[in-house]
Amino acid sequence: MANKVLIFSAPSGSGKSTIVHHLMERRSDLEFSVSATSRAPRGEEKDGVDYYFISEDEFRQKIAQGDFVEHEEVYPGRFYGTLREEVERIWAKGNAIIFDVDVKGGINLKKYFKDDALSVFIQAPSIEELERRLVARATDSPEAIRERVAKAAEEMGYSGEFDRILINDDLQTAFDEADKAVDDFLK
Repeated sequence: MANKVLIFSAPSGSGKSTIVHHLMERRSDLEFSVSATSRAPRGEEKDGVDYYFISEDEFRQKIAQGDFVEHEEVYPGRFYGTLREEVERIWAKGNAIIFDVDVKGGINLKKYFKDDALSVFIQAPSIEELERRLVARATDSPEAIRERVAKAAEEMGYSGEFDRILINDDLQTAFDEADKAVDDFLK
C-alpha cells in the first residue's frame, strides 16, 4: 500500500469522526493523521491525540516555514492544518493515512494527493438533523451551534468536489458503505 490517503470531510455533526473511528477499529493498516489547530481544546481533547494545539502565532510561523501540506483559516484567527512531518511519520510505518478534516481541508488534501487519495463527503440527512445532533452533543454554546449550522449549509455545496458522498442517515449503513469504499480503494 504505497502512500495512500483516505480523506473524510463533513460539516460538524454529520458523524464523520464516528465513521473514521469505526474504520480505524476495523483495519490495522490505517493511521489517523492528527491535525494542528490554533483553537483551544474542547471537552476531553488531548494534545497530540485529538489535535496538536499550537498558538495562532506559532501556526502562522509554521505556515511561513512551509511546514504544512495544507492549512485553512476556518474562522478568523482559528487555523487548522496538516503538518508535513505527520504525513511522513505515518507513511514511514507503511500505513495508509486517514484524515478527519473540515470540507475545505478535504478539498485541499485531494488536490495535493490527487489519485493517491480517496475523498469522502459525509452528509447528515438534513440541516435540521445536523442541528439536532450538535445540540445533543452538548459541547458547544447555542451561538457556536448557530455558527456551525450556517457553515454546514455552505459546506454542503462543496460535496460534488469529493470522490464519494455518503449520507449518514442510518449509522450501520454508513459504516458498511465506508468499509466498502475503503476496501475497494486500498486493494
